[in-house]
Amino acid sequence: MSNSQSSNLHITQQTQLLPAIQAWEIYLQDQDKSIYTVKAFVSDLQLLASFFPPDKTVGTITTSDLNNFLKWLETGRPVPCSPKSLARRITSIKAFFRWLKQFGRITIDPAEKVVQKSVISPLPEVLTEAEQERVLEAANKLRSASKPDARPLTLLLLLLETGLKKGECLSLTLNHLNLETPADQYIFVRYNNPNYRYKERKISVSDEWVQVYQEYVEQYQPKDQLFPWSPRRLEYILEDIGKEAGLEKHLSFDMCRWTSVLRDFTTTEDKDLIRQKLGISKIQWREIGAKLNRLSSQS
Repeated sequence: MSNSQSSNLHITQQTQLLPAIQAWEIYLQDQDKSIYTVKAFVSDLQLLASFFPPDKTVGTITTSDLNNFLKWLETGRPVPCSPKSLARRITSIKAFFRWLKQFGRITIDPAEKVVQKSVISPLPEVLTEAEQERVLEAANKLRSASKPDARPLTLLLLLLETGLKKGECLSLTLNHLNLETPADQYIFVRYNNPNYRYKERKISVSDEWVQVYQEYVEQYQPKDQLFPWSPRRLEYILEDIGKEAGLEKHLSFDMCRWTSVLRDFTTTEDKDLIRQKLGISKIQWREIGAKLNRLSSQS
């Protein structure tokens, strides 16, 4: 029995909100959700719990209670709630109560009739071709400095070539790399959770990246993980590259991913190949494809 199964066995309609949220957190972790998703969802539900009396139980929460909470977020809470944050909090609430209902812990889902508020998210920021050249040049300078460091260029070039998400990049291990055959060099993006097997894919890498990677291996000698550092440390590396390049934008994993995808979008006729490279569903592609259309029209 998994941790999530054993934790939700003890939940009933009389369970107070905070213990139920803790059980849901375990469930989300057991489903191999990213740490960022889990943190955001749990934070949203803890905010909900703070709105009610400490002894409020999951079985006594009504649709009216939830709507009052959302109204408080919009107009009563001292800290402003942006439309995007409100939409995400509604999503969190709906997912939590759907989970309780699915496992028979409550008889009625009070969040089912809560109206989901969608927002048009702003277009992501991307690098221009000139800015791409500048950041690559800055990373290459570090590679050939008096104390050579190939790590920044290895990371940056990989992101710009593959469009990997931060979590996917952090999960890469050395046995996910197939670099033995020059004509067929690729990384294999894998997921531990069988529910996400559809996201698994092979993405080609260039000879240039392989050469930089080999220098990186000689310098750092990674044993298992490709990049055995914390997410924040890798973010700092990208930020340092941006500063070195005199970039006014904040160089990030997300910016590199969108820059990579936009380049593919403007040069690849078969858009479904881009979707497969990203490892996303056709439904997810609708929103991303629409954003790419808008971005390409601006470039």
